[in-house]
Amino acid sequence: MSPHAYLVDDDEAIRDSLGWLLESRGVACLSYPSAEDFLAAWNPSLTGCVVLDIRMDGMSGPELFATLCEHGSKLPVIFLTGHGDVPMAVAALKQGAFDFVEKPCNDNELVNRVIEALKLDETQRLAASGADTVNALTDRLTTRERQVMDLILAGKLNKVIADELQISMRTVEVHRANLFEKMGVRTAVELAQLLAGKR
Repeated sequence: MSPHAYLVDDDEAIRDSLGWLLESRGVACLSYPSAEDFLAAWNPSLTGCVVLDIRMDGMSGPELFATLCEHGSKLPVIFLTGHGDVPMAVAALKQGAFDFVEKPCNDNELVNRVIEALKLDETQRLAASGADTVNALTDRLTTRERQVMDLILAGKLNKVIADELQISMRTVEVHRANLFEKMGVRTAVELAQLLAGKR
């Protein structure tokens, strides 16, 4: 199944407005009126992220989060909180939640966080799919791109890499952009995280 934002909130108006907002920015989403409904639909193959209200009738957001963690879910979770719920949201962050956003929230800020959570989920799944996937990605690199990658992972700046490989800064930048694209990452940190499971 393609990545989705899963909206779990017992307020229909919020589900509708957030759903419309996310889809207007190109984020596919599915809505659930309760934690129990989402739990019934959840399975380990779901990809994306969960936007979860803290206070709901029946099972609360933190209870659902704890249950998902027990089931081994790696879906990033963004909590929607009222002002008085911030301590609860901070506690959830310490247990591994991705973020929390206070209601009423800045719409674009929330969507930006959802998009970041979707990217994190994608990166985690790539890394978790094992060394075979990482090997398949690195196999696509040219010899020069591998050299540049090793020096990036060693923490060296473009200028230093250019000096060591005796090529121009511009050439380093081109190799860097190409290898990031082939590896499916945006930063050196993401590259290091992706390769951490392999090394």
